[in-house]
Amino acid sequence: MFSFANVLGKLKKYKESESLFLNALQINSNIASYHGNLGKMTHIFVYGTIKKGQPNHHCITSAINGKAVYYGKGVTDEKYPLVIASKYNIPYLLNIPGSGQNIAGEIYTVDDKLLQFLDEFEGCPDHYQRIPTSIRIQECAQENTLSSKTENTILKCFMYSKSSYQQEWLNLPFHNNYDAFGSHGLKYVNCESR
Repeated sequence: MFSFANVLGKLKKYKESESLFLNALQINSNIASYHGNLGKMTHIFVYGTIKKGQPNHHCITSAINGKAVYYGKGVTDEKYPLVIASKYNIPYLLNIPGSGQNIAGEIYTVDDKLLQFLDEFEGCPDHYQRIPTSIRIQECAQENTLSSKTENTILKCFMYSKSSYQQEWLNLPFHNNYDAFGSHGLKYVNCESR
């Protein structure tokens, strides 16, 4: 039986847990872990079809896949080649640090369940590899209370990159930002349509 007082009590406990988690991130945001009700949380940098407004954004927002908190916008501190390749017009970030451009994207803090889902979605480790990288924060989310990391500071994140690729991909245009609906004119083919 649910009562209004019972619901309010549960809401208060949730807010307390969320506050503890955010405080833990603030204390050591490079590790970004809290082992309370939320479990371990990890920073992920996304630059392609998982960003807001892109075809696979639902993967990071669906509660069934796990929990994600939008952290803000950022750019890779190091340059990488970002190409659109294959007959499906997939954005590939090639693991060639120092080549290409600084890549713009979004930072999320995700739980272990969502991290595992993203690994499977990205075909990690066979298709993509999840690698640690330094992301320069460009804009913190308004709801982000993690004040220890502000704009223009570095945050350690994981991102998905491609270590094995076709050599001709290096002759493709390098992008600094991916938009499935961008002026490049290369229509992204959803997983369901392949």
